[in-house]
Amino acid sequence: MTSHREVLLWSFDGHGGARQVSESELKARPPSTESFAFGWIHLHREGDRAQAWLRYSGLDPFVIDALTAGETRPRCTVHGEGAVVNLRGVNLDPGAEPEDMISVRFWLEERRVIGVWLRPLIAVDDLIDSIERQRAPVSPGDLIAKVALRLADRAEPVIAELNERVDALEEGLMEASGEPSREEVADIRRTAIVLRRFMVPQRDALTTLEIEDLAWLRERDRSRLREAADRVTRLGEELDAIRDRAQIVHDQLMDRRSEDMNRSMLLLSVVAAIFLPLGLLTGLLGINVGGIPGTNWPYAFLAVCAALVVIVALQVYLIRRFRLLR
Repeated sequence: MTSHREVLLWSFDGHGGARQVSESELKARPPSTESFAFGWIHLHREGDRAQAWLRYSGLDPFVIDALTAGETRPRCTVHGEGAVVNLRGVNLDPGAEPEDMISVRFWLEERRVIGVWLRPLIAVDDLIDSIERQRAPVSPGDLIAKVALRLADRAEPVIAELNERVDALEEGLMEASGEPSREEVADIRRTAIVLRRFMVPQRDALTTLEIEDLAWLRERDRSRLREAADRVTRLGEELDAIRDRAQIVHDQLMDRRSEDMNRSMLLLSVVAAIFLPLGLLTGLLGINVGGIPGTNWPYAFLAVCAALVVIVALQVYLIRRFRLLR
């Protein structure tokens, strides 16, 4: 993919057109004002050439530290006439967990955007594909809005899949023989919680950039940023709903298991109650002392068995009469 290159340089004309430039070309001859609205420098954080470009860019140490930090959360911080914007997107690499969110960091100025990545994002590749089709951003604000919208586009299928998994769990609860897996429920809740943990700050970062008093942010840029923030807000609300629905499924599953356990314990109690008087009677008849009735009567055993059957029948009647077992 193009975005996997250590250093990626683009020049934008501000009308939807763009061209990729080489490092030597940019250093030897800065772009002319007529055909240049702003530039985008996209760097791999761990590359030696990328570190050299950061030093060459003349950025404030605070900005460089923000762009190269090991762990970041989505945020927007205005610094002078520019802004640091950190965003995160779902990890769609084969075999990866979507909730393993990948960060991409930007420094935005009126005529320059510097992006830093550690792991590639498919959403950034989507943006580069549109740039190559001459559907490029027209301003730095438009670029960050397009990135945010593509991050939301890539997150939507993941969240839709979570919704489908919760639907399947709820259908399983409605079936008499169905019982959802507690591990499945826990996995859905964990994924929703982790995704939401980054979605909410991402919404706040986009909203902060939209309302900041930066002269180079156009009204169209603010509108696109507002749209991106709304999309992220909607995704966050869906994650809230998924988390709550998964919690309800978990509670219903626990209630069902508790009812099954209570029913089993009640059955065991009833069985114990039935056999308790029978055990007492047979124990009294089995003691090895004189005076046991029926010792010399040949039908005594059958009489005792019949008495036990009558006692059991009477107990069953009383249990049903007082609805002790349903």
